[in-house]
Amino acid sequence: MRAIQITEFGGPEVLTEVDLPDPVAGPGEVLIDVRRAGLNYADTHQAENSYLSKTVLPIVPGGEIAGTTADGRRVVALTKGGGGYAQKAVAPAATTFDVPEGVDDLTALSMVVQGATAWLLLRRSAHLLEGESVVVHAAAGGVGTIAVQLAKLWGAGRVIATASTDDKRKLALDLGADVAISSTEENMTEALQEANNGRRVDIVLDMAGGTVTDQSIAALAPFGRLAFYGMASREKPAPVDPVKLLARSTAVIGMWLPHAFRLPGGVVHRAMDELFGLVLDGKLRAIPGGEYAMSEVRRAHEDLRARRTSGKLLLDPNR
Repeated sequence: MRAIQITEFGGPEVLTEVDLPDPVAGPGEVLIDVRRAGLNYADTHQAENSYLSKTVLPIVPGGEIAGTTADGRRVVALTKGGGGYAQKAVAPAATTFDVPEGVDDLTALSMVVQGATAWLLLRRSAHLLEGESVVVHAAAGGVGTIAVQLAKLWGAGRVIATASTDDKRKLALDLGADVAISSTEENMTEALQEANNGRRVDIVLDMAGGTVTDQSIAALAPFGRLAFYGMASREKPAPVDPVKLLARSTAVIGMWLPHAFRLPGGVVHRAMDELFGLVLDGKLRAIPGGEYAMSEVRRAHEDLRARRTSGKLLLDPNR
């Protein structure tokens, strides 16, 4: 089968197309003919070994796939440790979801990582209450485009989007954001309060890192929550001082999707059921961000790292 393999850590240049034996499903696993694989910013971290879980070489990257099983089921799945950038892949049965009729591969892949992440950030991490203000950084990205829509659906009083270009800010507004500001504001604390009509904000969903995180924490209202789920800038924020959190009655919460599968009660499956239901009801939509052939995978990673993309990116392993 055709696949992309990494044998040394680095940037997009380490992604190499190769021929590999077909994978074999073990107990509790499903073999899937991959029609599309999801491309995520986290994949760029995996390529350089800067992700939360360390990478062991050689590896076929890619954590999410959409395709068909041997018995003809249409599924979307999260792989275990990679394997998605290939024509065939294996995924645990526990992280494989049937795709309802009427949901295309783009939407299914948008929901399994970005949708589930947005759902968990708002429902479990930040515990959004009706009427609260919500800041969505990188609002034109995969998580951001869904988080903006969910926040509005679930009663946010004011949704404030940040994005790097006029086109991305327009997209956020089209999806329901009340206001969209530049992600490069010199003083993000002041910019967020101004966007919230002079008031501090209740919730921030942040995957930027660096000074954006620091200044967003400073913009929180009493009992405000910042949910941190990535570090796209590759710059660490300042250490969180619990005394300062106490002084302002604020909270900083980290969230990494794999941990959600350890929660009792099938939380991720409930999230997927609700997300698919919203899609089929016409209340939630995935934003296509572009599709790349297998031979274009290096360009895909270059585009991700340069923040040139918006919406959901797909890889076609059969081109």
